[in-house]
Amino acid sequence: MAGGNQSSLFEFLLWGLSKQPEQQHMLFLLFLWMYVATVAGNLLIILAIVTDTHLHMPMYFFLASLSCADILFTSTTMPKALVNIQTQSRSISYAGCLVQLYFFLTFGDMDIFLLAAMAYDRYVAICHPLHYTVVMSRQRCIVLVTACWTLRSLVAVTHTLLIFRLSFCSKKVIADFFCDLGPLMKLSCSNTRVNELVLLFLGGAVILIPLVLILVSYIHIVSAIFGVPAAQGRYKAFSTCGSHLAVVALFFGTVIRAYLCPPSSSSKSIEEDTAAAVMYTVVTPLLNPFIYSLRNRDMQGALGRLLRGKVSF
Repeated sequence: MAGGNQSSLFEFLLWGLSKQPEQQHMLFLLFLWMYVATVAGNLLIILAIVTDTHLHMPMYFFLASLSCADILFTSTTMPKALVNIQTQSRSISYAGCLVQLYFFLTFGDMDIFLLAAMAYDRYVAICHPLHYTVVMSRQRCIVLVTACWTLRSLVAVTHTLLIFRLSFCSKKVIADFFCDLGPLMKLSCSNTRVNELVLLFLGGAVILIPLVLILVSYIHIVSAIFGVPAAQGRYKAFSTCGSHLAVVALFFGTVIRAYLCPPSSSSKSIEEDTAAAVMYTVVTPLLNPFIYSLRNRDMQGALGRLLRGKVSF
């Protein structure tokens, strides 16, 4: 059955978050809480930045964009996973699977590109402070975010179209709780050589090039910070970068584990892969608002004013 001619009744079965029936109710409550907390926390970050004029700066513009991407990223997978847990159903339609795959790749790649843009912003702010307002102008920030959105769309469309051309036969259980590239390629009865090469080179470039740019930015940042004579100045500079570095380490660590390491086949390894997927699809978007707000006094102040109803556009 060719990918473009798959029947509208064709369905996949998702492995899910756990195979233990007695754990389903607990998993539903846990992941429902995590999803609500993720959406609420990131939405508060966006509202605080939009409504507080003190935060109308490039650093917070990128943070608001990241929070928006995180809401959409986790909303691509979690609602369907929660419905499947609650209804004891593991099915997802062929069309629904491709749509989920497209948006998952879209917002996942958006996170990667935004983290790289945020590293560039910190590099300019610390290494070239006198030119910061010129280099990171409003127009430049909009161009950077637009470029992020354009790149992630091209990458997501490429991967989705390559999956669309594949055939899927009798074995239809996706070894994850959502539709992802690796598990879908393993189910195909077509030749997936082209898909694997594109995933290796294009997927590797999408992950590794931004990561290298981030690392290069922080090498320059660390060098500049150690050149600051005052200890208080060094602490302030490190504190502004610490939150971003924590998110980069958490997100890229699990993404590299998922996409650049050999695929798993045994049930135990599938559960480990699922745990890694939960880390970057659920846990990281959940922790981002806490990481950025707990280490940032300006953000704490803006959130406090927002919760008290004292906003200033």
